[in-house]
Amino acid sequence: MSLTGEFLAFLVLALSAIGGGILMLNLQKVVHMVVALVFTFISIAGLYVLLHAEFLAAVQVLIYSGAITILMLFGIMLTNHNATNEKKISMGRNIIILLGIIGFGLAIYFGIYDLELGEQATDLHVDNTEKIGLALYSKFVIPFELMSVVLLVALVGAIVLAKKDKEEEANEE
Repeated sequence: MSLTGEFLAFLVLALSAIGGGILMLNLQKVVHMVVALVFTFISIAGLYVLLHAEFLAAVQVLIYSGAITILMLFGIMLTNHNATNEKKISMGRNIIILLGIIGFGLAIYFGIYDLELGEQATDLHVDNTEKIGLALYSKFVIPFELMSVVLLVALVGAIVLAKKDKEEEANEE
């Protein structure tokens, strides 16, 4: 195994994604957890770039790192949550969790160690954004439009429910 720039970039991005996930699970403050989640999302976008999936990388950054994270921050800031500290997890439980993680990692490693995938395609990344657009707007145009209708119905339903709650509060006063 040679140490190429691509392999080094993969290692850095993969370890960053894993580290961000571990930080997200272990941090105490919710806003810090969201920042760790953004770190993970951006690392995954970098992995998509290494796989020559630039469209997926852009979608990852725009939708997950941007929109979903902002939505989570608004949800955190607009809700009333108590910042109570929960009990610390015992050392024995941490060791059991660590052994479980190591066991899972070993199972995955031995599962893919001698995996033969056959002949590799070399031209999959050529014009991939154009191919996605053509498939989305030719073969899958009906499901795409149905999904937009479902999202519109969900938005209208959320507005109706919010308005109904506001009217009930006004009637109670």
